[in-house]
Amino acid sequence: MEENSEGKKSIFATEPIGKLVVRFAIPCVIALVVNALYNIVDQIFIGWGVGYIGNGATTVVFPITIIALALTVLIGDGGAAFLSLKLGEGDTESVKRGLGNAVVMVTAAGILILVVFLVFIDPILTLFGATELNRSYALDYGYIIGIGLPFTMISTALNSLIRVDGSPKFAMFSMLLGAIINTILDPIFIFVFKMGVQGAAIATVIG
Repeated sequence: MEENSEGKKSIFATEPIGKLVVRFAIPCVIALVVNALYNIVDQIFIGWGVGYIGNGATTVVFPITIIALALTVLIGDGGAAFLSLKLGEGDTESVKRGLGNAVVMVTAAGILILVVFLVFIDPILTLFGATELNRSYALDYGYIIGIGLPFTMISTALNSLIRVDGSPKFAMFSMLLGAIINTILDPIFIFVFKMGVQGAAIATVIG
């Protein structure tokens, strides 16, 4: 029988399937919506504080974050599926190894993307549509976002693994907290400290 770390029966073994779907699906959807708001909030404040050139610069950086997110979901959700199966089997040793492997894999993927992006940032931005008009803004924004990618990837992957432990609300609230921090820091860095797109990038990474 599936048990948690305290030896108690897991909710996956005792709750009705319909109730579990609702309990896990709603926080998951909310977390995904909140995650999408990061870019929207940045675009709003950058549009007000920097202008359309700043919006264009952040847009050409956005594809690299999508690539990073795709790898994160691949590892995080794949690891979550594996852990779910092993928890159902009661194979705690495989659960521990699987969790460790997932963390190591997403960390390695984050560092790899960081290195590749920062080394080849100029041609990558050109590929994604950067122009001479917005390239300097894109570089300012891209360097900071690139440095923060490993941390973003690790936190996002851990959210998937946390849900497997039966804590979907904890994962959701951690995403909400990050979005709130980003929303508060964006105007502070952009308007108060006059940091422009760099300020938006720093706020996003901190969030």
